[in-house]
Amino acid sequence: MAASTTRGSTTGRPIMVLLDVLGRRWTLRVLWELREAPLTFRELQARCDQVSPTSLNKRLKELRELQLVRHDERGYALTRWGESLGTQLLDLDRWAGRWARRVPHSAR
Repeated sequence: MAASTTRGSTTGRPIMVLLDVLGRRWTLRVLWELREAPLTFRELQARCDQVSPTSLNKRLKELRELQLVRHDERGYALTRWGESLGTQLLDLDRWAGRWARRVPHSAR
């Protein structure tokens, strides 16, 4: 997957590419599970509720191509970009929590 393309968008804007990738099934879970330490493929699969090997391989390939995840002798781990993204996602989570308290449930 080229970093300049995304489903449903012809602009190639980086934010659109990122949101597209983050919206794919298992992507956020993989990033979450790698937040503390490297994991082998089997460990990661077990932590992701036994996601199919095909789906996990596909996500890991995409995340490696985007330089958010790396693979070495210890297993899969976040790159510095992946760690930085995690920090940004925690900030976004806090923002979403504040927002959700202000918006009526019927509007969400």
